[in-house]
Amino acid sequence: MDLRHAASLSTTNTARDALALEPATLAHWERTLQRANAALRMDQPVMALAYQQQALVIALRIAQDPPAGREDDCIAALVVSHLNLADLQVEAGALEECTQLLCSVHATLLGLMADGSRGTALQQAAWRHSRETHAALVRHVQAHGAHPDITAVLAAASGVLQGAAH
Repeated sequence: MDLRHAASLSTTNTARDALALEPATLAHWERTLQRANAALRMDQPVMALAYQQQALVIALRIAQDPPAGREDDCIAALVVSHLNLADLQVEAGALEECTQLLCSVHATLLGLMADGSRGTALQQAAWRHSRETHAALVRHVQAHGAHPDITAVLAAASGVLQGAAH
């Protein structure tokens, strides 16, 4: 899945607009994630959600064109942002949004794994982190039941893995 498409599934327009002019760096992502965690500690779930959405926008941008040698860090940021936001959606009772976030990040990683033009380091990072997103999808099904989108993305993963074995 294209990272720009993942962004449209995963974030609000407000979060994207607020960050459009700021440089996307891992340091900026980390600061935004720290703000989200601080908001959670202060029992401010709406603020935490907004910061998590901003962190996801930044992660999507840095994963689109990661600095050389930082591919794994950028993919980790992408996964962490999706999983954190998915957790907040579950807490808010928004299971469909959570499902879409989990499917989106897993599909994004599958796309990176299959795209030889993106470079070996990015493919390997996507491969490593896809275990986390796969596990998150399985946990979601165990906790909330089957969902056709999850079934589809797990089937797609099977196809990518079979293609990689050949």
